[in-house]
Amino acid sequence: MNKKINLLKKVKETLMPLALPHTPERTETIAVVDQWVHALATNNEFYCDNSIDTSENLKKRIRSTLKKSKFYQNKSQFYNLIFDDIEFKPDLNPKFTFIDLFAGIGGTRLGFQQNGGACVFSSEFDKHAQDTYQTNYGELPFGDITSINPESIPVHDVLLGGFPCQPFSHAGLKLGVEDTRGTLFHNIAKILEVKKPKFALLENVKGLISNDKGYTLKVILKTLTDIGYSCNIPKEVINKGTIKEIQNFAKKMVLKSVDFGIPQNRQRIYIVLWRDGLIENFEYPLKEKCDIQVGDILETDPDPKLTISDKLWAGHKRRKRENKKNGKGFGYGIVNADSSYTNTISARYYKDGSEVLVEQKEGNPRKISPREAARLQGFPENFKLNTSNVQAYKQFGNSVTVPVVSAIANIIREKFNDIS
Repeated sequence: MNKKINLLKKVKETLMPLALPHTPERTETIAVVDQWVHALATNNEFYCDNSIDTSENLKKRIRSTLKKSKFYQNKSQFYNLIFDDIEFKPDLNPKFTFIDLFAGIGGTRLGFQQNGGACVFSSEFDKHAQDTYQTNYGELPFGDITSINPESIPVHDVLLGGFPCQPFSHAGLKLGVEDTRGTLFHNIAKILEVKKPKFALLENVKGLISNDKGYTLKVILKTLTDIGYSCNIPKEVINKGTIKEIQNFAKKMVLKSVDFGIPQNRQRIYIVLWRDGLIENFEYPLKEKCDIQVGDILETDPDPKLTISDKLWAGHKRRKRENKKNGKGFGYGIVNADSSYTNTISARYYKDGSEVLVEQKEGNPRKISPREAARLQGFPENFKLNTSNVQAYKQFGNSVTVPVVSAIANIIREKFNDIS
């Protein structure tokens, strides 16, 4: 263990007893420590249980404690100590701050860090995703978001959240944020209501638009606009328009990965929100002109173990025939290096690879490798994969496409320049 790693370990050990009282249920104390040292290194607000202390007092106390132990000399020295061995680090002087909810492996975080942002709080429930996140960003995310008091979350400029798509009770549209209780969206809404960041980016599957015949989308938008946020759908349409009108506006918020230099036919809705009156509207990134093909992400010497078995290949072909006969139209998707794009990779890819199979000159087709899956979501080559292939496939299938998020983040960063 080199000297710097050993020193960093001592820093965290020093802070563990102080962090313990601030640790919420179903979150490990090291997550609090990680957030504290990152916040101190970038001079941002601390996560803090307000019944114990204020964020500012806590920050002063932590800095004083570390100075006495000669761990902290100045911001630049401390930044180098904390981030030197971390692959994906924020700027020393970030342009804005954000929180990363339902963080997965940090694809959204990466897109915003690439545009000068610094993360001041992250939360992810899945332990395997937490491990991958920590490996790449040097920060263990907090656990169950439902156990975290919004008041304790640091002040931030942008809230990021890719929440699960859950239908709401049809008794809703009367009580505002309380209508969303029992869903994980409720936690996002409460944080927005309490912390009031300037912007928010909520990512979801395209199916959110049609979920529960459009009712889910209407409740989400009505809830967010009632607590003081705007989006590119006029409030008059959200409040008095038809579901169909809302859906037609929402379709303009759907972006495709293939339009941003990634050969995957992945479509997701990206709802950009801003505090009322901050800006007039948000100009979504335009389709990029790029000549791409599946061969751009394929390895030159793939592992022979990726080739699917005769039994699995026969099963794929049989199901495709049966589905076609029954009018379902579903089945395996097969591509080659010259294909323009693949089908959407999903979290179930590890099971049989049916969404994306690659033709081979001889024999059966093969699955894409975990590294190819990373490329298919726009993650850089130095992003460290989970050591379990099953988990890696799940994680990339659940993730966002980084270049799409980065394009959105770039425009939000420009908006900060306009309003400052």
